[in-house]
Amino acid sequence: MYLIKTTAAFDSAHFLSGYDGKCANLHGHRWTIEVTAFADELQPDGQCRGMVIDFSCLKKTVRNIADYFDHATIYEEGTLKETTIEAFRAENFRLIALPFRPTAECFAKHIYGLLKAEGICVRSVAVYETPDNCAVYEETDYGA
Repeated sequence: MYLIKTTAAFDSAHFLSGYDGKCANLHGHRWTIEVTAFADELQPDGQCRGMVIDFSCLKKTVRNIADYFDHATIYEEGTLKETTIEAFRAENFRLIALPFRPTAECFAKHIYGLLKAEGICVRSVAVYETPDNCAVYEETDYGA
């Protein structure tokens, strides 16, 4: 099996609603996404002959995901009061509501699904919320 990796990073704020600790407060991270794509065989012909996937295509897709989340306040739907959301919007803060708790684990699974929907043969997605701490999501059936 052939594996290739690429990374992209973004800065954003989040908090963990219902968490008993410092992460219950709004705080920021420099998130890094590390994507591993795979192929059992390299592409046999054409422009991508000898490749798993063109690195530029993989990098662009991962970069677009990172850019979407960059410099936003990310929160789980239903965890902020409407008045808080209105106040943030009145200050022109960029908000992204997600249907899941914004943990590294949930981000890894979400990004895996986005890449798979793009037709990329994803082996794993690691999401680092600090340089030393990451969560990895992979499935046992790697099919695209």
